[in-house]
Amino acid sequence: MTEQDQHRLLRPLEPLRTRFTRYVSGTEYRVWLTALVAALFAYGLFALTDEILEGETRAFDESVLLMLRDASDVGLPIGPAWLTKVVTDITALGGITVLSLLTSLVVIYLILRRSYRTAIFVTVSILGGWAVSSAMKIGIARPRPEVVQHLVEVTDLSFPSGHAMLSAITYLTLGALLSRLEDRRLLRYFFPLVAVFLTLIIGLSRIYLGVHYPTDVLGGWAAGTVWACGSWFAARWFLGR
Repeated sequence: MTEQDQHRLLRPLEPLRTRFTRYVSGTEYRVWLTALVAALFAYGLFALTDEILEGETRAFDESVLLMLRDASDVGLPIGPAWLTKVVTDITALGGITVLSLLTSLVVIYLILRRSYRTAIFVTVSILGGWAVSSAMKIGIARPRPEVVQHLVEVTDLSFPSGHAMLSAITYLTLGALLSRLEDRRLLRYFFPLVAVFLTLIIGLSRIYLGVHYPTDVLGGWAAGTVWACGSWFAARWFLGR
């Protein structure tokens, strides 16, 4: 059989081979991995919300908060005095003021480098996520923890943790989009890793300060991650690969 005959016989399989190559490529691998992460976190969020509404997590939540307080006085957190100051500074990184300032600076940077579509996308994506966070708080209407004293002032509802969710939405979205602007692989991974680190320590700070139950923070992380993954998919369609 000549080479030309072999090529003629394999021609009907060419579309299948092309599709297989595309699916196992690095880009498609990231697509499927992101979809899997989003699905798992979405399932976890729905399951956790159901457990919270039924009161199944209360014992766990309160035990964790009490574990982080002095056994003789639940108004005193464990650890040295300076730790509370450090944690208070960390939790501010997930506040509206810092996140709004950071988002504004990133949008200005994108405008200056003439990435107008990316600037618009970042603004809409993050503001949309913040709106969803507020709607979830109102819809679930979980009160703040009362088993320990709050170490910082809070006024709104508890689930999901706004700091955990908004930091996940903002930092993960910005980290993913900024990584798209880098050519070097090390820097492309640097931004998402920093985003994950900041999201984790901000969420943990809310538990230490006694203003959120652990499940509030878990719910915030899950909701924020789902939104960030959705934003990543939308960015591929709106901004291109």
